[in-house]
Amino acid sequence: MTSKNSSSDDKPVGVIGAGNFGSAVANLLAQHKKVLLYARDEKVIKRILDQRENRGHKMRKAITPTDDMRYIAQQCDVIFPIVPSLHFRSMMRKMAPYLHPYHILIHGTKGLDITLPKDQSIDTVTKLSRKNVKTMSEVMREESVVVRVGCLAGPNLSKELAAKHPAATVVASPFNEVINLGKKLLRNDTFQVYGNNELIGVELAGVLKNIIAIASGALSGMGFGENAKGLLISRGVVEMIHLGRAMGCSPKAFLGVAGIGDLVTTCNSPLSRNFQVGSQLAQGKSLKEILEGMDEVAEGINTIRIMKKCADHYRVRAPITNTLYKVMFEDLTAKQALGYLMRYPLNVDIDFL
Repeated sequence: MTSKNSSSDDKPVGVIGAGNFGSAVANLLAQHKKVLLYARDEKVIKRILDQRENRGHKMRKAITPTDDMRYIAQQCDVIFPIVPSLHFRSMMRKMAPYLHPYHILIHGTKGLDITLPKDQSIDTVTKLSRKNVKTMSEVMREESVVVRVGCLAGPNLSKELAAKHPAATVVASPFNEVINLGKKLLRNDTFQVYGNNELIGVELAGVLKNIIAIASGALSGMGFGENAKGLLISRGVVEMIHLGRAMGCSPKAFLGVAGIGDLVTTCNSPLSRNFQVGSQLAQGKSLKEILEGMDEVAEGINTIRIMKKCADHYRVRAPITNTLYKVMFEDLTAKQALGYLMRYPLNVDIDFL
């Protein structure tokens, strides 16, 4: 299958979402192409037009902000949706009437979508299975006629991308055409792009690492050092692989740039929103207080709620996820959580190979 005009050099590329990562990706794309950037907020559009700035990012001249989704779909064959997971399905439903089979969608959202039985909420449902939990690529396919989908994953801290520090990403898709297009559009002298055909595994790696990043922030907030962090990251990889397997993925996706690469980066970065959540939990702040002080979503919070209930359904050992759930939603203190984890009975170091 070939797209209508995906190789056309004069067509702009679309980005849906003008948050930190959406702005960073728009700037990367604008080094090679004209970019249409969708923003809901008129003030954001005006600021980009007048000041060429958004969320601390100096926006390139090749970027045109707009609140017209239909226009983006008409003008762009390749679109990068980068909105929080909580709003992803509603965004896709809004855009779907304007999408065609020739479109290519590559999302950059590290979160999960849940569909619950009637009369149930995330608070009341006790267990979740793969039937209820979808990755963003699955949502894109469920809500539109688009077939060729992919995702961006990896250690992509927005502020470092804005500062042009050396970095890399993974474009994952079952379609090599999508991977090659992603490489062509994004790669530059300081930004490397790898390909991976295991789309769901790469998506889940990017999602699950946020849980471990919250735990790493909590260790930092309690004043612990590198030994503790090394222990957490190594046990975190094992837990991510067990959860990923339960959700139908091979361990391979978790061992590359989108897995360990992203995990190490986020667990070591005070720039990460998930790390900040953990640090503040360790300082005794409630989840409500933390959320009130944040201007963007920390996807790991929702991921913990979802994966705790998936782990219960599939009977997977997930001590880090379960303990963080208790800290966030059941009044366990960070200190008590650490004591529990240090006593957790594990005799085998590597048990997934």
